[in-house]
Amino acid sequence: MTYSFLKDLRVIESSAFIAAPLAGLALAQFGAQVIRVEMIGGGIDYARMPRMPRDDGGQGRSFYWTALNKGKRSIAIDLRRPEGRELIQALATAPGPEAGVLLTNIGTPWLAHEVLAARRADMITCTIQGNGDGSTAVDYTVNSSTGYPMITGSGSAQHPVNHVLPAWDVACAYQAAFTIASAVDWRRRSGQGAELKLALSDVAFTTLSHLGVLAEAEVLRQERPAVGNHIYGAFGRDFGTADGQRLMVAGISAGQWKSLVAACGIAEQIAELQRRTGRDLSDEEQRFEARDEIAALMEPWFAARTREQAERELDAHRATWGRYNTAGELLAHDPRVSLANPVFERINTPGIGEHIAAGSAVRAPALPREATAPAPLLGTHTDQILHEVLGLDSAAIGRLHDARIVAGPDQDPTVKARA
Repeated sequence: MTYSFLKDLRVIESSAFIAAPLAGLALAQFGAQVIRVEMIGGGIDYARMPRMPRDDGGQGRSFYWTALNKGKRSIAIDLRRPEGRELIQALATAPGPEAGVLLTNIGTPWLAHEVLAARRADMITCTIQGNGDGSTAVDYTVNSSTGYPMITGSGSAQHPVNHVLPAWDVACAYQAAFTIASAVDWRRRSGQGAELKLALSDVAFTTLSHLGVLAEAEVLRQERPAVGNHIYGAFGRDFGTADGQRLMVAGISAGQWKSLVAACGIAEQIAELQRRTGRDLSDEEQRFEARDEIAALMEPWFAARTREQAERELDAHRATWGRYNTAGELLAHDPRVSLANPVFERINTPGIGEHIAAGSAVRAPALPREATAPAPLLGTHTDQILHEVLGLDSAAIGRLHDARIVAGPDQDPTVKARA
């Protein structure tokens, strides 16, 4: 579902991979008209795995690309030719109070802020980079620099453990979307445009600062240890159940801790542990220090129950827990990822079929919402955009097609594979 907070705002997106497309998706989910500019036949991420299998051996559509480009419009242009680049510049700088916004992570000189600002003085550009000096980086190379792989699970300097969530891409995407919305508001009030640059590494390293990690290392001169699946600085860990499943529990706040102890029926054992060790386990730091002894008291309780039995008893005491799921199990069993949750809906994506899809995660039940449009085929809106935004008539658009400067959905390789 999408909201209309940014209704009429037009954003031209020339991007690839995760951070910039996800930023565009976030803007689209709040009502912006996001026009995704693609190379004819698809860009470098159009066929990224996983893909829809095909009986004829052709290359099917990417689940990754279609998921990131819901709710956007698509125009296919030959970006290698001067005429194609001129079209994109014209789209980005087209007149109108809610136009003149570019989102990119491609870094091409002909889409540089100064080039576009020469055509439109109040131009807003947001460029996502790897590093602030313009050098290349991706989420995985940035993450290796943060220190987290050395403390993830059983990680160490000799055997770092990479996590698979592109966390810095995701954080960067939402910061980029917020920054663009803020710059648009500034332009409405001041009449001034803005050149915005956002480096993936800056997002990661500033986050380390916001979470106290950098100050801890500098002031205390200490590094956080790898503590497996324990929660750092409090009590929380995963436990195995009698049927071979696992649950994650957390006792971070005082209320969560009391509920967990009550659910496991170990109040007397916890009191004895406090007497024996001299620790006050009402304090989260001391719970962390005693994490192994506490876990040893809880392990038999979980081992004697199936997952469902443990879940019922944890719920009865309002304890905080989570089930370990595969993505398939999440879809099959968790009502939070179903049509019972208003942030989800079913859509029919060309080349993929019908499936569950997420709109904005924001719940605003008093505000009107619209259904999410599926990701289009390449060039679905080429003619419409050229006419609406640039005012080209059918003859001019036809000449661009004849010269193969632009293309419609008939040039989408997934369509050709089906033919």
